[in-house]
Amino acid sequence: MPESTRPEPTVPQWMREQLADHRDVAERAAALLPEVRRAADALVSAFTAGGILYTFGNGGSAADAQHFTGELIGHYKRDRRPLPAVTLSTDTTTMTCIANDYSFDDVFARQVQALARPADVVAAFTTSGRSANVVTALAAARAAGATTLLFGGGDGGPALEHADIALVVPSSTTPRIQEMHTFMLHAISEMIDAWADDDQEYL
Repeated sequence: MPESTRPEPTVPQWMREQLADHRDVAERAAALLPEVRRAADALVSAFTAGGILYTFGNGGSAADAQHFTGELIGHYKRDRRPLPAVTLSTDTTTMTCIANDYSFDDVFARQVQALARPADVVAAFTTSGRSANVVTALAAARAAGATTLLFGGGDGGPALEHADIALVVPSSTTPRIQEMHTFMLHAISEMIDAWADDDQEYL
C-alpha cells in the first residue's frame, strides 16, 4: 500500500496525556536553570583544577550517569579534548566484590572513599533520592571534600541533605524526571563544550 494511502494510526489518549505532562514538567523545571549553570561552572572549575567527575546511579539512573560520562570523555557537539569522567557502576568486578564482601548499600560509597578528592565532583542520579547506596556515596563524597551534585526528583529525598548543588525535578513520575535529567546533562555538556572551545557567546 502506498504510504499516502495508509490510514492514520490511532493515538491513544494516554500518550497525549504523557506528552502534556512532559511539557508541564519541562516548564516548571525552567526554575532549575540557574542551578544547571552552577553545576556546569562547578565542573569547569574542577576540570581546570585537574579534578575528575565521578557519576553513579541505579537502573535507568545508572544509564544516565554513564550517558553523562560519555558526553564528557567523548564530546557533545564540538571537537575538543577528552575530559576526565568515570561512571562507578561500570566496574562490575568492584561492584560485585563490595556487594558480596560488605553490602549493596556500600557499592558506590567505598569507591568514592577510595577515589574522590577535594578537587573532584561527585554526581548522583536518582529519581527518588532514597536509594541507600546513592545516599551513602554522596555523604562519603562530601566527607572527602568533593563537590556533590544531585540529579534528583520529587522532594529530593535523603540524598538532598548531602548535595552541594541540587537539580531536583519537580515531579514524582520516574519517566518525567529522567527526561529532565537528560535535558540537564545535555545543557551542562553544551556549556562545558563551549568552555573547552572558548566560545564566550555560549557562556
